[in-house]
Amino acid sequence: VQLQASGGGLVQAGGSLRLSCVASGSTIQIIYMAWYRQAPGNQRELVARIQDDADGTTYYADFVKGRFTISRDNAKNTMYLQMNGLKPEDTAVYYCNARTRNYNYWGQGTLVTVSS
Repeated sequence: VQLQASGGGLVQAGGSLRLSCVASGSTIQIIYMAWYRQAPGNQRELVARIQDDADGTTYYADFVKGRFTISRDNAKNTMYLQMNGLKPEDTAVYYCNARTRNYNYWGQGTLVTVSS
C-alpha cells in the first residue's frame, strides 16, 4: 500500500484546511486508515481514525473533537481530514496511516502551520 498525503499549508488561527490521503496498491487489505501528527519535539500522536466497515466507524482524539472530521471516499481510495477552528497548537506535520492485518503503512507528511 502506498499513501500520498496533501493539503497542508499556512493558515491563520480559526481557519480551515482539508487534508487528503490517496491510497494505492493493495487497498482491499486495509482495515482502517488514520491521521497522525507530530509537532517539533513531540511524539507522533493519533488525531483521528476511520475503519473500513459499513458504518465507517470513526475515532477522534479529545483535542480535535468537534473541530476535525475524518471521512473517506472508497471510490477514490481517498481519506480526508477536514480541519476547522484551527489553533496554533495544531501546528504539526500530519501523516496518513493505513493498517492491514499484517502491516502498518505511512505516507509522507504534510505540514500544517497555524499562525496566531
